[in-house]
Amino acid sequence: MAPGAVWLQGFLGVDEQRAFVAECQGFLNGQAGGYVPVVRGGGRMHVRMVCLGRHWNARTYQYGATRADFDNLPVPAVPEHWRAAAVRAAADAGFAFTPDICIVNEYDADGRMGLHQDKGESARSLEEGVPVVSFSIGDTARFLFAGPGRRDRADVLMLRSGDVFVFGGPARLRHHGVSRILSGTAPGNLGLTGRLNLTFRQY
Repeated sequence: MAPGAVWLQGFLGVDEQRAFVAECQGFLNGQAGGYVPVVRGGGRMHVRMVCLGRHWNARTYQYGATRADFDNLPVPAVPEHWRAAAVRAAADAGFAFTPDICIVNEYDADGRMGLHQDKGESARSLEEGVPVVSFSIGDTARFLFAGPGRRDRADVLMLRSGDVFVFGGPARLRHHGVSRILSGTAPGNLGLTGRLNLTFRQY
């Protein structure tokens, strides 16, 4: 991949994936559960989201302690064992990492995510190239990884269940997105329809 971008294929074992599925479903269906964000301009995103640690506000593109753009509920903490898994993946990719945010996105067969940069984190985190660590669980995603310019050519990666994608350093502000979900490709032993994507960040 590009400098600073590492694709850890099959990093998460089946048992670990199953545990993430159960815990993610608990968060998505809990009191401060998943919802479809509405971005500034009025467009609805094509995923169901829940944020842990800090809430990503779809109207301001900034982080906060409450879900101010939706129901004002407080944000649940990131489970410590989730943080440990993200630290382990970052270390395998050559990065030091202290994650304090996890965004869980739930994709159905029609889910997608337009090309974007992850840049709501602190100026220090961005300047130091602290990575984003992304876990894929369930259906395979057609993932686009482009350059710092929105019109830069994008590489296409088929992220499968258990894959982890890490991008930091010189790759930290590259555009990326999901153009398609390959419905029905999730391993049958996960008990999952669709795709879960967990992205860990350090504010």
